[in-house]
Amino acid sequence: MSDAIETFENFREKVQDNWVWFLVLGIALVIGGIVLIAAPLATSIAVTLLIAAVFFVGGLFQIYHAFKTKGWSGFLWNLITGLIALIGGIVIYVNPLAGTFALTLVIAATFVAQGVTQLLLAFKIRPHEGWFWVAIAGAVSLGAGLMIWMDLPGSAVWVLGLIAGISVLMNGWSYIALALAAKASKSA
Repeated sequence: MSDAIETFENFREKVQDNWVWFLVLGIALVIGGIVLIAAPLATSIAVTLLIAAVFFVGGLFQIYHAFKTKGWSGFLWNLITGLIALIGGIVIYVNPLAGTFALTLVIAATFVAQGVTQLLLAFKIRPHEGWFWVAIAGAVSLGAGLMIWMDLPGSAVWVLGLIAGISVLMNGWSYIALALAAKASKSA
């Protein structure tokens, strides 16, 4: 039991020391989510390029975040999620005409990986303030990924802006909630 308390305290200290970074990451993801939700009226190519850019930038932020908080056990999952998003963004940008079907598969895989990562993190940090928002973000991401996968090829038509945007927005909010909770507990 003392190991769990020590791990929790290590996590709390990492978040408190890096609360500004958690906040910046959350804001970046919320902005990305809003952009994705607003994009459904755009052409398929524009949406594809927009998603490629958001995945690329989000992947870079996620990879940086993984190394910024390297001392905690979520490092590998954050790194893998960031690499999937980064590589997916590059592949989509290089060949946007490859089809929305391939893009839909990349999105589904990214959100499933992100959902699993955040659910595992949420249950690991469960006593920490804001853990519930991390769990909600993970459930939304996992649910979005599974919905996309189960409705192929039909989901390729509607999924790009709506589901991706909601998932990214919720993930951003979870980081903002963690950051604000860490700032409040650090100030107290």
